[in-house]
Amino acid sequence: MTTPQRFHFGPWTFSIDAAEALIAARPRSIRRIDVATWAKAYGLTRLDNRDEHTVSLIGPASDGLDRVYAMTTDLAKPVIVAQLAINGQTPAPLLIDGTHRLYRAWSEGIAQLPAYLLTADETRQVHHDALLGPGRTRITPPH
Repeated sequence: MTTPQRFHFGPWTFSIDAAEALIAARPRSIRRIDVATWAKAYGLTRLDNRDEHTVSLIGPASDGLDRVYAMTTDLAKPVIVAQLAINGQTPAPLLIDGTHRLYRAWSEGIAQLPAYLLTADETRQVHHDALLGPGRTRITPPH
């Protein structure tokens, strides 16, 4: 039995296993993401610079990414990008699977990675609010 794959973002947990099942059940075309743009947004371009006094709001801390493992990842496997729709706003993209692949691609100077894009509805199906408990979600703040 394998360990469930999850991505944590603030109080939210995203099930990578559920996302992969949705993608398998509803095949879609592969998109491409710009490695340099995403690596910068996730703070991966600053991970190895110990002189920097900045903190990434989205990506891992400097000791939170296994660089050795990252260099063994399969860059042909598409990353998964979720779309968060909060308070009725236009959905915002969030990489929920593939940070190690993104780091490898960036460190090797690869321009693009393949990606699957979840819809906002699919994103709601694969996440839960850790504060509310498993299977329970709240994307809009309470009134």
